[in-house]
Amino acid sequence: MITDYEWPLWQHTSLICGIDEAGRGPLAGPVVAAAVVFPRWFRPDGTLLERVNDSKRLSAAERRLLAPAIREAAAFWAVAVVDAETIDNINILQATMLAMNEAVAALPVRPELLLVDGNRFRTELPIPYETIVKGDSKAFSIAAASVLAKTDRDALMAAFALHYPHYGFERHAGYGTRAHVEAIVQYGRCPIHRRSFRLRQLGEKP
Repeated sequence: MITDYEWPLWQHTSLICGIDEAGRGPLAGPVVAAAVVFPRWFRPDGTLLERVNDSKRLSAAERRLLAPAIREAAAFWAVAVVDAETIDNINILQATMLAMNEAVAALPVRPELLLVDGNRFRTELPIPYETIVKGDSKAFSIAAASVLAKTDRDALMAAFALHYPHYGFERHAGYGTRAHVEAIVQYGRCPIHRRSFRLRQLGEKP
């Protein structure tokens, strides 16, 4: 079971926080990070939360169903958003680190241990952390964070689609699909596009 990762850690740590992000790769929109702390010894057995997994393995409908259940079951949770302008100013890696740190800082308590998806993390917070490659398929709290980050970001992109209807943000969430790139070529970039993400179709060099 995916929660097995946390159980040995709970032997000596009560407040474990899972962290994940959504939106590192798109050509438009923010990067969003979520931080989730579940009660010690939490098990999702026999509940909807048994289906929590890496958000990429879930359909959009499944994520929308699971997100409120995660918020209800979690002891604490927070989401942070870093916009496209900031991404352009400090680069996507720094922006991702910023979003993750802001999500943790927004929690009403200080976690005792951070479990971070991936192999890189930087923080000035005085909290021990562990990076876990493919952590969203190994640790329940990270998987839950991935669902919250993804659903919140998708909702933001659907809202942006109402303001910038030419680009189809509600369909691809800003990722570089063929239709999205063709729309950029035709209409140019809109205010939420990441200008530091270069496009050869516009004659831009990396």
